[in-house]
Amino acid sequence: MPVIWLGKRLIFPPPGAALPSGLLAAGGDLSPDRLLLAYASGIFPWYSEGDPILWFSPDPRMVLLPSQLRVSRSLRKFARRARLELRMDTAFEAVIRACAGAKRPGGEGTWITKDMIRAYSRLHEMGYAHSAEAWVEGRLAAGVYGVSLGGAFFAESMFTRLPNASKTALVALVRQVHAWNFDFVDCQVHTENLARFGATEWPRGRFLGALDRTLRRPTLRGRWSFERDVLEALREPAPEGTKPG
Repeated sequence: MPVIWLGKRLIFPPPGAALPSGLLAAGGDLSPDRLLLAYASGIFPWYSEGDPILWFSPDPRMVLLPSQLRVSRSLRKFARRARLELRMDTAFEAVIRACAGAKRPGGEGTWITKDMIRAYSRLHEMGYAHSAEAWVEGRLAAGVYGVSLGGAFFAESMFTRLPNASKTALVALVRQVHAWNFDFVDCQVHTENLARFGATEWPRGRFLGALDRTLRRPTLRGRWSFERDVLEALREPAPEGTKPG
């Protein structure tokens, strides 16, 4: 089946038309309207600098239910002892640029192009894209960013300059959206790291059904910030029976 090329019309083919790799379409643009339509349709861009824009809808889909977040004992210990200041939405562009510059396994180049940095920064200005950040002595040490629609958070990428700092920021983010009663965090594709946090693979149909339901909820737009209870919970001792790690 050939790849479907997009024109100027604001439209995507149905996700079920994707190739086994998850590749659904190519072309189009990264305008806010197209990006928001993509996420609302279970689609996201993923390509390299110099290539055409590629749009994916993988099957299965990696999803984390906030209530099923798993945090290892070692990470809980780090979060209690590290002198991290956790913030949200105070340095979005710095986070996405750091994610673009992060080293990838196998020496692969970044998929966060200059156009994507501009596009997601625009979504941030519109109140749809958000960052969770870990700071040490006034310096950005780690962060994660993504897009929010309805009761879903679509996690895009993370970086760290301090071991475990990005994981701590991710845990804080998931706990915060859990406190806001979000339905799920979309993690896109399987990694062992995500699986250790409790993310599981869903068939595309299940994911699209959950997405349709959660989009009926209002989107929490604007600048986000951590609630005190969420931050304080990170510093609590691990409960009995917590899996070592």
